[in-house]
Amino acid sequence: MKQQTFEAYSEREIRRLNQMHDCMNQKGEVDCGGKIKVGVDLGTANVVVAVLNEHDEPIAGVSCPARVVRDGIIVDFLGASRLIREMKDRLEERLGRSLDVASCAIPPGVHPGNVRIIRNTLEAAGFEVDAVVDEPEAAAVSLGVKDGAVIDVGGGTTGISILSSGKSVYATDEATGGTHMTLVLAGAYGLSIEEAEQLKIERSESREIFATIRPVAEKMASIVRSGLKDHEVDQAYVVGGACSFPGFSKVFEQYLDIPVVIPVHPLLVTPVGIAMSCKEY
Repeated sequence: MKQQTFEAYSEREIRRLNQMHDCMNQKGEVDCGGKIKVGVDLGTANVVVAVLNEHDEPIAGVSCPARVVRDGIIVDFLGASRLIREMKDRLEERLGRSLDVASCAIPPGVHPGNVRIIRNTLEAAGFEVDAVVDEPEAAAVSLGVKDGAVIDVGGGTTGISILSSGKSVYATDEATGGTHMTLVLAGAYGLSIEEAEQLKIERSESREIFATIRPVAEKMASIVRSGLKDHEVDQAYVVGGACSFPGFSKVFEQYLDIPVVIPVHPLLVTPVGIAMSCKEY
C-alpha cells in the first residue's frame, strides 16, 4: 500500500507545526501585542507548553524532559507543578506578559479524580484552567481532521479517537507507549533507562534501533486495530514522538490496511491542538 503523505492534506497545518518547532526553546524577547492561547501537554516523557496568537499561529514554546506522569496519571504533583511554573516563568519573561489561562489534555478514559489532579497541578503552577480535552481530539484539532482515526502515541499510552464530521464517536486508551520502547532498548543494549531514552531520541532515524523496538510498534498497531475493528475508518493519523522512527507508519499500515499519515514534528501536534482549544485572552 502506498503511504499517504501529510503534505497532500493541509499546507496550513504543516506551516503551523513548522512554526511551533521553530519557536520551541528559543531565547530572546517575542513581540506579543495581541491576544494569546496557551496549551500545556503533560506527557510521560516530556512536558510541553505552547503559546499561540489569536490567529492560532505559534509564537513561543518550551519543552522539558520529565518523569512526573505515568500512563496519563500524575505521580509527582509537586515536581509537575514546580516544572510547569518554571516553564511558565521562562515564557512570561520572553513574551513580556503574564500567562494566566491554559488548557491541558488527558488520555481517553482517565478517571475523573485524575482529571481533577491535572487541573490542580496547573492551578498550583499559577494557571486558571480553561479546558481539559482528550489528547487525540486535541491532535485532531491541530491537524484539522474531521473524519478518520487519530492515534496519539504518548510515552506511556496509546490513545485512539475516531471522528465523524468533527465529532468524536469513539475513544479509548491502552498502556503501551514510547516508554516501553525505551525499556526494550535498555534491555537489548544493557543501558540505563536514561541512556536508552537518549539513544531512542538521538538515533530515531536508525533502522537498527527500529528493528529492536519493532515488536512494541506492532503491539501499538495491534491495539489500534482492535479499537478500530467495529468502525469504518478510511484513514489514520498518528502523532506523538514515539512514531518518529522510519518504518513506523509501514507497520501501522500493514496492521490496519488503511493509509496512515504521520505529520511533521509529531511530538508537537497535540500541544498545538491543546492551545487551539484554549480561550484567547
